[in-house]
Amino acid sequence: MSQADVKYELVSLGRAKLTYFCNKSISLRKRRLETLDENADHKKILYKLALNHNPLSKKQANQASESMVNFVQVLRDHFVDRLGKSAGLRQHAIAVDDAGTVINFWVPKHRKEPEYKQKHAVVLVHGFAGDGMMTWGFQVGALAKRGYHVYVPDLVHFGGSTSPSPDRSVAFHARCIAAGLAQLGVVGRCTVVGFSYGGLVAFEMAAAFPVLVRAVVVSGAVVSYTASMNDAVLRRFGVASITDLMLPDTLRGVARLLTTAFYKEPWLPRRLLKDFQKVMFSNRNERGEMLEDMIVKDNAALPAPVFQQNILLLWAENDNFFPLEMGKRLKEDLGEKTTLRSIRKAGHLAHLERPCVYNRSLKKFLDQVDALPSSN
Repeated sequence: MSQADVKYELVSLGRAKLTYFCNKSISLRKRRLETLDENADHKKILYKLALNHNPLSKKQANQASESMVNFVQVLRDHFVDRLGKSAGLRQHAIAVDDAGTVINFWVPKHRKEPEYKQKHAVVLVHGFAGDGMMTWGFQVGALAKRGYHVYVPDLVHFGGSTSPSPDRSVAFHARCIAAGLAQLGVVGRCTVVGFSYGGLVAFEMAAAFPVLVRAVVVSGAVVSYTASMNDAVLRRFGVASITDLMLPDTLRGVARLLTTAFYKEPWLPRRLLKDFQKVMFSNRNERGEMLEDMIVKDNAALPAPVFQQNILLLWAENDNFFPLEMGKRLKEDLGEKTTLRSIRKAGHLAHLERPCVYNRSLKKFLDQVDALPSSN
């Protein structure tokens, strides 16, 4: 069979799966469809087919998928959800202050283990273009299988976390996560793993809660994001503001954000970009204020604190947002308790692009931390 024949067979198979999926959805949702407004053409098609059980044509399948299915939402609600549950995690919402702030966590199901098998807790803090499980879905299973107690919070205004508070600071997120962990019974010392914006939160937690945080792992982030760093990023990507880059309101902007975050530029169809924009960029005002608040004026930036914790900087060699040279300078600033490990052929989203390599380095560091005396 020629390459063209193979390509044709794959396309045909994809269309057949889509048609099957749409027919199945229609069959299962018959009662709901009876209440649809039949004025819209695509809803008329679905309504009649649900009643008559007629198969969909390819054209009708496309119309049905446009009106019913957001693939990113399906990925988030089913595939990613299954990754969490397969790792033995469950969702749990916690009120962390009197103002009404609620943090959504993925937490381990309670199980008794012999003391010699118990390992310390690992808290995974996500970045700006996704929620907790969308970011760390490829890590939770590997860590849970290793015996670590994994906690994955959604930052405020991401995923299932909400707050009426006007506070948009990194310190606010650090306090909320620490308060949530305390309510979950994480009283021993934990390792906080932060990616991008989550790395800022991880450093803040280490500085503010040294009794809680035993070690820190950071990818693609610094201790303080200064105005000069921000200006360099804007020049590199040709945008007017950090909000334009991180909260794009056009499909072209979404494509720029996602493609530049990988070493190998992924193929992202327009439909997928549109679905991603609808699902992942909610709470735009609050998130925009978070971005503005994280920028520190150069003359107000303090020297990096002397951290008590062991720190791993797990950096992508081809990070377009925070180049490897920035990681090397950060290691020098943080001192001898800091280790820098780089990941080849990976961009900013190294934990998604090369999860096996990322996980090996992460687990090796966590095992070393676990072997340290509890006072360290």
